[in-house]
Amino acid sequence: MNVLVCLAAILFLLMVLIGGKKGARSFIALFLNFSVLLFTILIMTNPHANPIILTLIACTFISCINLFFINEVNNKTITAFVSTIITLAILLFFIVIVTDKTMIQGFGEEETEELSAFSLYLGVDFVKIGAAMIIMSTIGAIIDVAISISSPMRELYNHHPNVSRKELFTFGISIGRDILGTNTNTLFFAFFGGYLAMIIWFKDLSYSVGDIVNSKIFSAEMINILCAGIGIAMVIPITSWITAYYFDKTRGK
Repeated sequence: MNVLVCLAAILFLLMVLIGGKKGARSFIALFLNFSVLLFTILIMTNPHANPIILTLIACTFISCINLFFINEVNNKTITAFVSTIITLAILLFFIVIVTDKTMIQGFGEEETEELSAFSLYLGVDFVKIGAAMIIMSTIGAIIDVAISISSPMRELYNHHPNVSRKELFTFGISIGRDILGTNTNTLFFAFFGGYLAMIIWFKDLSYSVGDIVNSKIFSAEMINILCAGIGIAMVIPITSWITAYYFDKTRGK
């Protein structure tokens, strides 16, 4: 507990020193996001709750916290918010289909020993739960890409008010191409960093490459990464178009 407090204090100090008031708001936003996720997960345990609806509501709150609470309400955060919600709605529909067809929901056989003492008859739809978890693990990257595109596009518009909508859109796409690879790789390395122990466990179990690839745990995480990468790729043109359209329509106001 003391280590957690010390690390949190160091993080808060660095965020305030570097980011000032915005850094302090970003630190508070961490706890707000955690509260939203925790509250949403608790409600999902109710058999009568719809995880898909809850996920959209939770992602909306998380987007508001990360965009409006940290960066305040302005034209760049509004366009980033709209782009994020549209991308999430499209991605959620796609993920539900993928989760259902690949049957990655539920628990893997490697987890049965730890779960043998518990009842698995929870009365919840694990397909929807699996889709909801993928969306929740993707929301941060989508918001990050959306604001990373809309912010420089606003700067370009402020310095060159006569820039055309096509030039603004092309500028946004150009920025998106630069950050597409790095964000996708970040998700990939985050998976291997978090599941390195699992990969070593697979080796101890004498799993072949085929066994590892077809393992439900490994497949679920890889599908998570691929869906998140698709979401990052989708949000780039959506944010570029919406931001360019918004600034072009509000030109001169």
